[in-house]
Amino acid sequence: MTSSTAPGETDSPATALGPTALILGAFSAAGTWAFLIPWTVLAGALAVTFGTMGLHYARKGTGRLWPAAAGTTLGAIGLIGTITLIWSLA
Repeated sequence: MTSSTAPGETDSPATALGPTALILGAFSAAGTWAFLIPWTVLAGALAVTFGTMGLHYARKGTGRLWPAAAGTTLGAIGLIGTITLIWSLA
């Protein structure tokens, strides 16, 4: 094993914001249709927050742009879908 798994000096926690937002956004969007309401609201809010921060850092050159953008979009879809579902049931 010649490659090191230790973080390098160019690695930053900001590189994990995009993939984290993508996973939380996918859970939020899918959970809306499975009626997992408390978890989808939380996951959607976190996805939008982490995705927005990921977009900020990706524009500065740290991290990747597309997972942050996709996570923000999916999180917003899940959050708005859940809020619309709750509003229509009330």
